[in-house]
Amino acid sequence: MSSEISFNQVTKVFPPKTTALDSIDLQVKEGEFMVVVGPSGCGKSTLLRLIAGLDEPSSGQVLIDSKDATSMEPIERDVGMVFQNYALFPHLSVFDNIAYGLKIRKESQPEIRQKVETVAKKLDIQELLKRKPNQLSGGQRQRVALGRLLARDPKIHLFDEPMGNLDPQFRAAMRAELAHLHAESRRTCVYVTHDQAEAMTLGQRICVLRNGQVLQIGTPDEIYNQPSHRFVAEFFGSPGTQCIDGKIEHAPDGISKFTSGKISLDLPHSELPGGSITLGIRPENWEFVSPENASFTATAQRIENLGDHRLIEVDIGAHKFYIKTSKSDIYEKEELYISPRWESVKWFERYTGKRI
Repeated sequence: MSSEISFNQVTKVFPPKTTALDSIDLQVKEGEFMVVVGPSGCGKSTLLRLIAGLDEPSSGQVLIDSKDATSMEPIERDVGMVFQNYALFPHLSVFDNIAYGLKIRKESQPEIRQKVETVAKKLDIQELLKRKPNQLSGGQRQRVALGRLLARDPKIHLFDEPMGNLDPQFRAAMRAELAHLHAESRRTCVYVTHDQAEAMTLGQRICVLRNGQVLQIGTPDEIYNQPSHRFVAEFFGSPGTQCIDGKIEHAPDGISKFTSGKISLDLPHSELPGGSITLGIRPENWEFVSPENASFTATAQRIENLGDHRLIEVDIGAHKFYIKTSKSDIYEKEELYISPRWESVKWFERYTGKRI
């Protein structure tokens, strides 16, 4: 059986009138690690529940292996799920939690022991097999939940914000672990998160959801460097793209200007349409230039030293900007001469948010 997943114009409405997913089209290839990312309430968990068979679509089709999943019982879908709260049985030992799915499938005791011990070794939790969940740390519980999934080894692996309860220092290690396990198993994975770092580091492709709608699907590189929507540009990055609403005016002499309040910028290229528009600049897309070539003179209000780079806060007009630089010889209250790297800035339609 193939484990490809397709959403064809899928809408899910919860009574009385809450639209959780709105005409979703999404294809997850067999063996792919797809990350679905977006803010709380955007429909991410509903999408997972539709794959697992815990909910049914209001309209449209969810296909698994080219078959309409609506007619398939959850057990027929060969799906396993890891939840944010791990959903471990508190009265069972770690061994029995991991073995639970195997016992339901009536596998033999020797088979169960061999599979549980193999998975426990892989996840480095052999010493914990006799403990109960309340004797474990958050990171250990997460490994047990992952172990339960891996021992049963279904064709489709679903993850619902599995690192939401972990301390930040454990997350990087668990991301590496998950990536390594996927490289070994090559199972189809759909991973839901609101954390853009998890999306960028784990996803072979990323689906960005907002208000139940798909804004963009692409590789991490495409999502970061070619955002198709203002929201995607602002969501990814630390900090994300900074956007200024303004307008472009084309003068008869051929010079074009972008203006927003006290900001007035001469544009090096004028093929953009005149009128309302939004300019997006990432913190790394500023450059320090000579005073005569500067678009702005700005004062460094605050400098964050992040080790390998500095994040400089400046005020321009009524806007606060961040500049990311590896330069270490910049000090608070110093005057800076800066210009956008025009080849890297993004332009968005003012009212729809779509990239131009």
